[in-house]
Amino acid sequence: MARLHEDITGWFSETARDLPWRHASCSPWGVLVSEIMLQQTPVVRVLPVWQEWLRRWPTPAALAVEPSGEAVRHWGRLGYPRRALRLHAAASAIVFDHGGEVPGNYAELLTLPGVGSYTAAAVAAFAFGRRETVVDTNIRRVHARLVSGAALPAPALTAAEMRLASALLPDDDGTSVRWNAAVMELGAVVCTARAPKCGDCPVRHACAWLAAGEPPPSYVPKGQAWHGTDRQVRGAVMAVLRVAEVPVPAEMFRQEPADLGFAPAGIGVPLAALHRLNTAPEQLDRALSGLVTDGLAELDGGGYRLPA
Repeated sequence: MARLHEDITGWFSETARDLPWRHASCSPWGVLVSEIMLQQTPVVRVLPVWQEWLRRWPTPAALAVEPSGEAVRHWGRLGYPRRALRLHAAASAIVFDHGGEVPGNYAELLTLPGVGSYTAAAVAAFAFGRRETVVDTNIRRVHARLVSGAALPAPALTAAEMRLASALLPDDDGTSVRWNAAVMELGAVVCTARAPKCGDCPVRHACAWLAAGEPPPSYVPKGQAWHGTDRQVRGAVMAVLRVAEVPVPAEMFRQEPADLGFAPAGIGVPLAALHRLNTAPEQLDRALSGLVTDGLAELDGGGYRLPA
């Protein structure tokens, strides 16, 4: 166990990506924002949005005083924009319940809107140096191959995986934080799902999966469809609302701007992209009503806008 800790954390010290939320100068708020943004989203897409958010809203209080729609607007095209609403709600809770400071322990972090067990553990570890069992998809995959000899972890997190992660966690607080970050990095850049770079792995000598002859996975992960789905239509509608300065009439979503007899100043490009989808009226109506139900849009005088 000590050899594994030394090999993986040593590799991390030499090769870790220089990410701003890993800097000692990064605030707990910056770490929390990064963890929410990185859910199901790669680093390369998160980095510019994270930097812009922290310039605009360097503290929870700075975000909390803004309308929630501004959080959605500046979320950009990261996807899953409800995360922006949850971050806005978390900022408000931090201001009103915690004096504007991100709480520093797992139990209190877990009370924040949109913060689940993984995020609470990650923020407690990476922002406050606490010994917590952090388990994300990358960590699960490393554990599955290195210890269990499986090509992929189970489709859903299991109690056995949590017990394994807990057993592997170093006893020392500082080492445990480095271990969590290092194993996560190993899964992200070396022990990847589709094309692992085993020749670059610092613990290939101890990998149960390699020793077993790299057996194939017991299931085929299903990717999420995009083209033609409600998610694609919702994303196209949100692209219009993010640049709109006034409520957008429902007719503009359904018809080409030229058919209405006036130019949609400022929103022509995303509107054109939406119209090119040739979405069925019932699917478009479903997308619009779903965005309102989810709090990502609201009706104002017969038009749609980001929540105020």
